Amino acid sequence: MSDQIHSRRRSLPGVLRSSFLTGLAVVLPIGLTIYLIWSVIGWLDGWILPLIPEAYHPEELMQHVFGQNHGFPIRGVGVVVFLVFTTLMGWIAKGLIGRSILSRLDRLVDRMPVVRSLYGGLKQVAETVFNKTEASFEKTCLVEFPRPGIWTIGLISARPKGEISEKLGLDMIAVFIGLTPFTSGFVVFVARQDVIPLDLSPEDAAKLVASGGLVYPPAKEVEA
Repeated sequence: MSDQIHSRRRSLPGVLRSSFLTGLAVVLPIGLTIYLIWSVIGWLDGWILPLIPEAYHPEELMQHVFGQNHGFPIRGVGVVVFLVFTTLMGWIAKGLIGRSILSRLDRLVDRMPVVRSLYGGLKQVAETVFNKTEASFEKTCLVEFPRPGIWTIGLISARPKGEISEKLGLDMIAVFIGLTPFTSGFVVFVARQDVIPLDLSPEDAAKLVASGGLVYPPAKEVEA
């Protein structure tokens, strides 16, 4: 009887610890997601609101309507302005006038040595990612890196072009290898036959790398 009581007493800290870790696993992702969204909204507001006349700030409008300062910051106006402005700019850029303006802007920037390199690189990345002019980062693979016998997950990018393609002269592909926590990485050019294609999605591959190999995607069920 005493052994059972001692066993229950000893198990209580374990139960509390297990419950705490389970609760942490539930609360932490939700809390971090809300915090990141709130931070991004605040960052956009801090960037865009200074460009708007102070009389049209949400706090000023609330004070004008209710006659007193509620003391609670209202966020999200910057996000709305950013979405409307970006959509409007995209609509204009598709028209004849917009294409003419962008063409003149490109010629103007092309005359600036330092700005030209920065603008050109950012524009190429943005067009590749958002306009989807060609398939990019849609497939994953295993590649031997940093030496033979060691395999790592890579994201297959576009095929090499220009001078790189001419110098290599083989059926090569560009592979991006992300580093934990996936904030930087390497671009390597590998022969197509030297990589192992995966069915793993780029999102699952990014989670696996960012977690240091702890978060694996669920196994697919084998059809009978």
